[in-house]
Amino acid sequence: MQDKPSKHVVDAIDAASAELRQVSLKIHDNPEVGFKEVFAHKTLTDYLLQKGFQVTKHACGLDTAFIAEFVQDQGVPESAEQPLPSVGFCSEFDSLPGIGHGCGHNLIAISGLAAVLGVKTAMEKSQIRGRVRLLGTPGEETLGGKIPMIERGALDGLDACMMVHPGQSDILYRQPLGVGRLEVEYHGKAAHASTSPWEGKNALDAMCMAYNAIGLLRQQTLPTNRIHSIIKNGGQATNIVPELVTASIMYRANKQAELVHLQKQIVEILESSAEATGCTVKVDKVMEYLPLNNNSFLTDRFGSYMTSMGAHFQTRDQDEVTPAGSTDMGNITVALPGCHPVFNIASLDSTREPGLSTHSILFAERARTEIAHQSVIRAAKALALTGLDVIMDAEYTKNVRKEFEENKSLSRN
Repeated sequence: MQDKPSKHVVDAIDAASAELRQVSLKIHDNPEVGFKEVFAHKTLTDYLLQKGFQVTKHACGLDTAFIAEFVQDQGVPESAEQPLPSVGFCSEFDSLPGIGHGCGHNLIAISGLAAVLGVKTAMEKSQIRGRVRLLGTPGEETLGGKIPMIERGALDGLDACMMVHPGQSDILYRQPLGVGRLEVEYHGKAAHASTSPWEGKNALDAMCMAYNAIGLLRQQTLPTNRIHSIIKNGGQATNIVPELVTASIMYRANKQAELVHLQKQIVEILESSAEATGCTVKVDKVMEYLPLNNNSFLTDRFGSYMTSMGAHFQTRDQDEVTPAGSTDMGNITVALPGCHPVFNIASLDSTREPGLSTHSILFAERARTEIAHQSVIRAAKALALTGLDVIMDAEYTKNVRKEFEENKSLSRN
């Protein structure tokens, strides 16, 4: 960190630390669920406007999405004919129903603010040519705001896009699974359950048959796969043969091809259960997060900066078998080189707090502590420094892209 641009990054983030903490606490204390993050959207975009970014509110047709950007097209003269080097970061800010910020998205929100602020300052003070962009991505806990943002051009022109996530440990190669969700409706025929049950077609029987068959499928599926379901409506009254039954099914896998295969197996079960009971079935896929494709050049560079600031990591092999959930950041890393490391919110020396897990009230409490803030500021510095390398080091960025292209086909197999 001895070179001047790197020092500008660190100094800028340190200088903004106190005000970033206030932004974090405001979002933490006003939790909003996915796609309803009105307060967070205003708080974050107001801050970015004050810092001199060009801000697009309600971006990509989403009420609570935003894009903030700083572009400097003047720099080293011999680079003027080259494509503008560009890096992006993501901020999330939605909460969990009933728990609040039990996934620490208030911290993710300011990690993005800090990263773009640090890179922008270095670009200005060292006359570095490039683009830095922050994507404000709503609804990560629900249907995934990143997905329509990708489809509507939010990544256009970027060489890489990165983010960090709070957790119980410091993890470089976290491996979130891909996930899909199916909404299921079985339609049968109502009849009196006592006087003429033979006239009915039992939609609940169809769902029970499917539910049990999916349970049996788990015995024959890969240990990295996950399937979990709920029956949302099991009928209207006990003396009426159920005419309409609804369910929600989620399925997860660590490879894109396996995710597709698992969905096909589940749909075949749903359809055969309908046929066996004389019912009909409607299946809608309402979301799909792809498995995360960590770029090793980005991840290792982030890790080297974190290590220089006192963090400790286990091996990649250990990271990749550690159980993880799912994220729409996976879709970004399939579209563009990216990484998604995790920082420990309870410790700066990588000590794990017993009993601490994400999506819990305890995690929500920890997400507003001073140690969590210190931890996210450190992670944001490493993230910003990695992003600055993408902008400044053409050979490094070439290697980032080369690995991405080489792994693109492998991620689908």
